[in-house]
Amino acid sequence: MNAKTSTPSGFTAHDRRGSWFAVISGERRGAVAGLARGALAILAGLYRAGLAIHDVGLRLFRSAQRAAVPVISVGNLTVGGTGKTPMVAYLARLVTERGKRPVILSRGYGAAPGKPNEEALELERLCPGVPHVQRSDRFRALEEFAAQGPCDLAILDDGFQHRRLARDLDIVLIDATQPFGFGRVLPRGLLREPLSALHRADLVILTRADLVTADALANLKKELAARLRPGAPILVAAHRPAGMALADGSRREVAWLRDRAVAAACGIGNPDAFRRTLEQVGARVQRFEVFPDHYAYSAPDLDRLIQGAEAAGAKTLVTTGKDFVKWRPLLAVQTAPPAIDIAALTVELRLIEGEQDLRNRLTTLLH
Repeated sequence: MNAKTSTPSGFTAHDRRGSWFAVISGERRGAVAGLARGALAILAGLYRAGLAIHDVGLRLFRSAQRAAVPVISVGNLTVGGTGKTPMVAYLARLVTERGKRPVILSRGYGAAPGKPNEEALELERLCPGVPHVQRSDRFRALEEFAAQGPCDLAILDDGFQHRRLARDLDIVLIDATQPFGFGRVLPRGLLREPLSALHRADLVILTRADLVTADALANLKKELAARLRPGAPILVAAHRPAGMALADGSRREVAWLRDRAVAAACGIGNPDAFRRTLEQVGARVQRFEVFPDHYAYSAPDLDRLIQGAEAAGAKTLVTTGKDFVKWRPLLAVQTAPPAIDIAALTVELRLIEGEQDLRNRLTTLLH
C-alpha cells in the first residue's frame, strides 16, 4: 500500500507497508482486492496445514532441549510489534534487581552479519550491561554462553514459536489495540499461529491497554480466558511515554511535546499505536509516515523525511526508539544539522494489573 490521505486539519499520512497490508486489513476494496484475499486464504490454508504437520513432528520426534538454567520466553502470536523489547528489558531489570545475572537470547532478525539488529541496540539502551546473544540456535548459544561465565536465567526474546528450547515460563504478549491480526493466519492475516496455540501460554500480558476503552479491554479478557489453559493469568500493561531523546544527545520531558507541531515516522509493527501515543501526550501531528517493520533507512529516506517535516510546518521530527538507533548513524554524517529537532519518544512498559503475580513466578524460578 502506498496510501496517502489528508484531513481538513492538514494532517497527512503516508503508509509504505505495501499492498498486502491494505488487502488483508480490508482497506482496499473492489474485485481485484477480493480475488487477492481469496488467493491469500488458499495460501493461509496451506500455511496452516504446514503448521499442523510441524506441530506433530515436534511432538513425535523432537523433544525440547532443557537448559541448565531457567528460561523465560517472551513472544506473541502475530507478526509486528506487541511490546516484546520493552517487556524483555523489564524482565532483565527485575532479575538484576534481585542480584542475579540474566542473559537475553534472540535470533537477530534483520541483523547484518556480525552486527546487532535494532532490537539489540534498543535493549542495550534499556538495560545496559545485560549480555545479549543473537543466534538462530538459541540452545547452543545459551550452552556456550553459560560455559564462559555465570548465568542465572535466560530470557528468550520472540520465543513463542521457537519450541526447540524448553522454557520454564512462557509469556505471550497481545496488543490490546490490534489483538488477533485480523483473525487469520499468514498470509491472509497477521497470525503466526492459530489462536488455539494460546493453550501453550503460561500467562498472557495485554499491552497498550491504556489505548483502548475499559469495555473493549473487559471483552478481550473474556475472549482470552476462554482460550487459555485453566488458571493461566491475564496481566495488563501500558506503554507509558518516558521522555524524549534528541539527536544532539540532550533529553526532554514528555511535556515538551504538548501542543508542539511535529512530523512523525516509524517502521514498527503497530504504527497506529505510536501515532495515538503522540496524540495522547498532546503533540499536534502534522504529518505521519509509516515504513515496513524493520525497515533499513537510507540517507535519502531521512533527507526526504526532514524536508517533508519542514514543509508541513513541524518543529520536530519524531520517531520511535527502535527507529532512532538506525537514524543516528545517518544523522552523524550529515554535513549540516537539520533546521528542525530530530527526536525519539522513549516509552517504558508498566504492568498495571498482575505485577505481583509475575514477580512471584520469577522468585520461584530464581530460588
